[in-house]
Amino acid sequence: MDFSLNQEQEMFRGYVRKYLDGAGQTKTARAYIEGENESLRTLLSGLAELGCSSINISEDHGGMGLGPLDLIPVLEETGRSLLPGLFLETNALAVPLIEKFGTEVQKDRYLAEIAAGRKTFSLAWLEPGGSYGPSDINLEAKSLNGQLILSGVKSMVPDAGLADHYIVLVRTGKGKRNDGITLLIVDRNETNITMESQKNIDETRHLAALSFHDVEIPMGQVLGSMHQGWDALQEGLLSFNAALSAVIVGCMEKVVEMAAEYAKIREQFGQPIGRFQAIKHRIVDMKMDLETARSLAYYANWALESGAEDRVQAVSCARIFATKAFVRISSDNIQVHGGIGFTEEIDCHLFVKRARFYENYLGSTEQYYKQAATALGW
Repeated sequence: MDFSLNQEQEMFRGYVRKYLDGAGQTKTARAYIEGENESLRTLLSGLAELGCSSINISEDHGGMGLGPLDLIPVLEETGRSLLPGLFLETNALAVPLIEKFGTEVQKDRYLAEIAAGRKTFSLAWLEPGGSYGPSDINLEAKSLNGQLILSGVKSMVPDAGLADHYIVLVRTGKGKRNDGITLLIVDRNETNITMESQKNIDETRHLAALSFHDVEIPMGQVLGSMHQGWDALQEGLLSFNAALSAVIVGCMEKVVEMAAEYAKIREQFGQPIGRFQAIKHRIVDMKMDLETARSLAYYANWALESGAEDRVQAVSCARIFATKAFVRISSDNIQVHGGIGFTEEIDCHLFVKRARFYENYLGSTEQYYKQAATALGW
């Protein structure tokens, strides 16, 4: 079976790469680390003009009505440039959730704005000291006079300062199991929400804690069914993890290029270090990891788009392999570069940190091993 991208998708990839190369690739990520956000806004605006933010949004709401496979070229290119911001969370998590579970009012309000690149979403899931499991969702939403009243704290919310809206997991029913969890769309400009920055190993992705103090949310902001938000979230995570795998493939491709190019120009004992077996074989192993991750990511997105019976295990396996391989080859890239690989002068460290950030992002590797095993009937 041929999973390679078609001619139109490759042409679109070329446009996106040319645009991001023109913007200096990781230059925007480095500016974001220094607290300069204007170049990121300009870059995202340009991507929206190219049509990147409207690919998987239905035509009724200003999008192109295409599927996950058509999003791959953009995701891979944003991975190559370590693009900061919420493109992944918005287009690969919020959009599928709103398309599948949102009301017509929610679709009218949010999808056209996302397609135009004017609105972004983040996910408020973790709570202080908690895990990604359903038993650690304790932020309570009390029903009062036709509204939900939120009180509690969410931590490690990705790029909360850039988001216009948050998808918040709240507990609306008793118990510790999956039932009783509801998804809410909360606008950032709601009063009684305070934000506190948190440290992150990957400085190109900012984290923050959000504190909700009796925040009043209308019932119309419930995404999906009351008390059934956990099941809806799992559907959204399939789209997210398939997309994340493609982003990581883009990151890995750039890492392999960096290692191969350096091995050609760095000389030792009168010849390029790429001629030594220890270097040559390591780069071949890195390339093998890249192509395996690419095949798994493409198949996962195809399975998702076609509704294949094995889509859960396909997505889980793609995410597991990609996250582990990214950690491995970004570390190998440091070794190929030697001493200069540890400096901030070149980009090696940025990819290592992004690999560690993605390793346990929105779920641990162990959780996804269990998910894959369950889906395979083991």
